[in-house]
Amino acid sequence: MWLRTSCDLTFDIPEPTPFVLMLRPRSGAQQWISREEYRLEPCVPVHEFTDSYGNLCQRLVAPAGPFEVSISADVMTADYIDQDFGAPFIEIQNLPDHVLSYLLPSRYCESDRFHEMASDITAGVIPGYDQVAAIVNWLQTTISFTPNSSNTPVSAAEVNIRQVGVCRDIAHLGISMCRSLSIPARMVVGFLYQLEPMDLHAWFEAYVGGRWYSFDATQSEIKGGYVAIGYGRDAADVAIYNQFGPPAYPLSQAVNVELIRQ
Repeated sequence: MWLRTSCDLTFDIPEPTPFVLMLRPRSGAQQWISREEYRLEPCVPVHEFTDSYGNLCQRLVAPAGPFEVSISADVMTADYIDQDFGAPFIEIQNLPDHVLSYLLPSRYCESDRFHEMASDITAGVIPGYDQVAAIVNWLQTTISFTPNSSNTPVSAAEVNIRQVGVCRDIAHLGISMCRSLSIPARMVVGFLYQLEPMDLHAWFEAYVGGRWYSFDATQSEIKGGYVAIGYGRDAADVAIYNQFGPPAYPLSQAVNVELIRQ
């Protein structure tokens, strides 16, 4: 399917403020970007770089006063998420070098605390894809997905205690349990067609059967329409913007995803 995604952020900047933005989707195996528009108002010099996870990032200094960031892209993405029950667990010694960092605990994914819990949830399940699917099923039946229930990132341990969270929080718990079973897992942030309520979205990917597969415990049915912007170990790596200095919170944030052709 072809989707048109957009995100508009407005700020009132108290003083010249450095930003690092992560708002540009990139073409890859799962999506193709055919058109893109990136607008800053007022226009300021921008330096773009690729971070250690392959994400496109933009550095700039926003001037004092009103500041707006708008991005729009036309993206071809899959109609359905790939599934592969039975895809095998890959032993650590056979994993590619670039996925090894996704086995380790990180700021919001305390995977070293979840081995016993994840082992119980996946008991009797074929190692690999089926284990991740069992974790997702547990998340869907146990943790309440409640949009706008938290404004700041919540760690896996916290969301497990609260039993409620936003998409980002639930992804943290799924990632932590996968890593505790020595399955590489990473956070993804981006857009989802027909998400309710519409906003930026977070899900996770697990590396089994020699490739990354997407999993989303917040959605009751498997569907396509995902557009990835950023990948990382957890929410600390995939913020759509990092701002330095006196806090400058968005006055507004508008996200839209529309189908432009099948």
